[in-house]
Amino acid sequence: MDEDDRARLAEFVASRTPALMRVAYLLTGDRHAAEDLFQSALARTIPRWRTLRNADPEGYLRTVMYREQVSWWRRLRRYRESLLTGAHEVPAADPSGGTDLRLAMRAALRHLPPAQRTVVVLRYYEDLTETQVAQALGCSVGTVRSRTHRAVARLRQLLPDVELLEVRR
Repeated sequence: MDEDDRARLAEFVASRTPALMRVAYLLTGDRHAAEDLFQSALARTIPRWRTLRNADPEGYLRTVMYREQVSWWRRLRRYRESLLTGAHEVPAADPSGGTDLRLAMRAALRHLPPAQRTVVVLRYYEDLTETQVAQALGCSVGTVRSRTHRAVARLRQLLPDVELLEVRR
């Protein structure tokens, strides 16, 4: 990699890290796991930087993150961890508008299985179509639909008072 490529890579990483870290956090539900996911995806992207710099490096990096997360949760099936917090924790009232909703949603997302959490993040945070999600995860559109349906149903159970859980089609 020459100096020009290094400079472009450094500029890209500096400018896009905050947004990509938010996506990684939503996919993992944990700050440290999000950092690991982002670094792992970046490590896989850097060797291809020369061919990506003129294309869509962010799209490639996001796809690597999605697929890396799928690999991690498939591995986790063998090594289950249990959360120590209660499943029905309700955050305290906060006068700052949507903070309560964001905290409640974040807590509810942590209680979804990784596959469902990934689909919800891609569909509703990343605003991808079902077809795009299926391509990113390497599964069928029907799988995306069923996981989305189950995830939204579970979120409705965890957050019965939230009226914002209307599914977009």
